[in-house]
Amino acid sequence: MKKLSKYPILLLLYSATALFVLSYCKREKQQPVYEDLGSVKNRITTINTDFEKQINELKNLVSKDSDEKLLQKKFESIRKTYKKMEWAIEYLLPHSARFINGPALPEIEMDEHTEIEPEGLQVLEEMLYPYQKENKDEINRMLSKLINKSNTIKTNFQVITVSKDQVFDALRQEAFRISSLGISGFDTPISGIFLKEIPSSLEGIKETLEQISTDRSKDKALKSIITEINAATEVLKKNTDKNTFDYISFIPDHLNKITDLMLDFKNQEKIPDVEVTTALNKNAATFFSKNAFNPNAFTPGKEYAFSEEKATLGHQLFNDPILSNNNNRSCATCHIPEKAFTDGLAKSMSLENSELARNAPSLNYAGFQHGQFWDMRKDDLEGQSSDVISNKEEMHGDLNVILAKINQDRNYQAAFKKIYHSQKTEVWQLQNVLASYIRSLAKFNSNFDEYMRGNKSAMSENQKRGFNLFVGKAQCAICHFIPLFNGTVPPTFKKTEQEVLGTATNGENKTFDNDLGRGKFHETVASLQHSFKTPTLRNINKTAPYMHNGGYKTLKEVMNFYNKGGGKGFGFKVENQTLSDAPLQLTEPEINNIIEFMRALDDR
Repeated sequence: MKKLSKYPILLLLYSATALFVLSYCKREKQQPVYEDLGSVKNRITTINTDFEKQINELKNLVSKDSDEKLLQKKFESIRKTYKKMEWAIEYLLPHSARFINGPALPEIEMDEHTEIEPEGLQVLEEMLYPYQKENKDEINRMLSKLINKSNTIKTNFQVITVSKDQVFDALRQEAFRISSLGISGFDTPISGIFLKEIPSSLEGIKETLEQISTDRSKDKALKSIITEINAATEVLKKNTDKNTFDYISFIPDHLNKITDLMLDFKNQEKIPDVEVTTALNKNAATFFSKNAFNPNAFTPGKEYAFSEEKATLGHQLFNDPILSNNNNRSCATCHIPEKAFTDGLAKSMSLENSELARNAPSLNYAGFQHGQFWDMRKDDLEGQSSDVISNKEEMHGDLNVILAKINQDRNYQAAFKKIYHSQKTEVWQLQNVLASYIRSLAKFNSNFDEYMRGNKSAMSENQKRGFNLFVGKAQCAICHFIPLFNGTVPPTFKKTEQEVLGTATNGENKTFDNDLGRGKFHETVASLQHSFKTPTLRNINKTAPYMHNGGYKTLKEVMNFYNKGGGKGFGFKVENQTLSDAPLQLTEPEINNIIEFMRALDDR
């Protein structure tokens, strides 16, 4: 079962009001203010009324002990109705969205080290697929909670102000949500009905674009968008079998075209950007556009903003043993470029030539994560660098001593002064240039990227089959999200997930690995014990051996572990395993094709 990392727990009305007050104030100074789009709000209210009605109908059916198939049919209708307004709820009421359609696992309050009971559609899915009568009371309790969330939607849409730029931004996010979470079945991991739901999500986009359009776009971009949405819907009508659907064609041939055309719509309607820094650049036509991602969305603040000058200086320091205590080790010692910035060892070696606790993770794409190290103990790359430098087993450096060396070096002193305009280098500046170099390592130039940009010859037939299996039958994409293929959740990319896999000590899968992972820092949170960050699969072909302990020598060993159902599948008692323990039933040729696809993720 899939786990979505937590959203902040906020007072609902306060968060919604604050969002719009901030946006409104910025528009007063920087862009024209649109009047409140009452027609859009009315449409959401109408859909929400239908949503609540259908929930009550399901409650009645459950109370009457109706047939399982009938209950599931009504449940599917409820989900499709929600999908029509998902764009608005996810964007405007994210806290409510989490408890309407979030994963069926506890919401974690990291600061308080507590868990909040899961609720919503995914919890209901677990109880309806299959349905057992003894769960009737619990199902109705969850349905009552869902009605309360529907009332929250109604209340909020009576008081909030919705403007055209916000509506468009929300619709664009929904299109990208379909291209990542939607296409992978992230929120229907048990029923697997996601391909049946995508037309409802697309319908919500289409109807709302029609509402906010003017004569500027009606016969231009809007018309083209409607044509593409209709074409995508026709494809989905023909095949909704997740195991045989042609994802590798559907994304570039339909979903990418829709997000591209939405930019044309924005330009024709002269809709300004919402002035908020986001991971996906506002001018990115697709997930796979060159320079689609903004590394500054992952920095601690504006002064840490990425620049090529910082990255160049960071590269020099990354390879300089000046950062270690005895000038005998650099960052590049354990992060070798040819190995996608890993070291090729099961576990990295300490200064005393003994094994460290874990495998050296790749630094490629590490800039697009909220949480560094396997246990996510640091929030960002700036914190990661100082942790490694000062660790007595890794570099045993003293930041103050290092700064003294740098400030005595004329070349380094001049380089830092040019960038930061300060007389002496400070700790945060050293951290920032190293982090900037690591942020520069995300190239997005793999054969897969080229294929998604329109070069249909960039991937082999086996790699295409592998991608279809990766998204469909193997369900890899519900943890390794397209397009980053890590655990940073699209389309907002504000949270990075951890997972409990039940990993063994090695590929023989005979002994459970007792490393607590993130749980070491949250001892009272049961769901975090033995959890580890979901790393990127980009360049995975270069980073053997695998897993946090380096115990799996080959990708074949890793795939066999997943195919069996993770730790539970091998008989380990992992009560909090977030990976589904249902065997994937992949054949040997299918496993080989998935591995071939992962090779298409290598940067060139």
